[in-house]
Amino acid sequence: MNTLDAEAIYASLLNALRQGIAGRDIALIGVHSGGAWIAERLHRDLGLQRPCGFLSSAFHRDDYGRRGLPAEMKATELPFEVNGADVVLVDDILFTGRTVRASLNEIFDYGRPARVQLAVLLDRGGRELPVAADYCGAVHPLPPERNFALSRREDGRFDLRIEEGEG
Repeated sequence: MNTLDAEAIYASLLNALRQGIAGRDIALIGVHSGGAWIAERLHRDLGLQRPCGFLSSAFHRDDYGRRGLPAEMKATELPFEVNGADVVLVDDILFTGRTVRASLNEIFDYGRPARVQLAVLLDRGGRELPVAADYCGAVHPLPPERNFALSRREDGRFDLRIEEGEG
């Protein structure tokens, strides 16, 4: 099992986002669960005034019938006005682009933001949809038969490992 320095990757994402949003009033929305963890920490580290939002993309996924519902279904919480908001959607791993597409559909169920940008901890390649991150901690291509697994320690720090997957 291989591990990556998740904290260094997070620091790179934080720096890119800090530069990219300077002077803007953004709303962070984290995709459950890994993206929510990252969004919570970014929100704190950036000292943002707007509350952080969280969303579940489960019902908008085009593979919902095959994947089913997550074991622990978490509800979407957007504690701010979505209409006209400058949104940064946060996810952990960017792979096919399908979670991002589903997340955009969920956001637009709540209103029409002025702008939506994407921040991801890691881009692993393998896109099936035309999706690219505006802010990215690192790019680390990975073959389809392997997966990244993000975990969060009790102190809020991240660990990232590479595992054999379903391919």
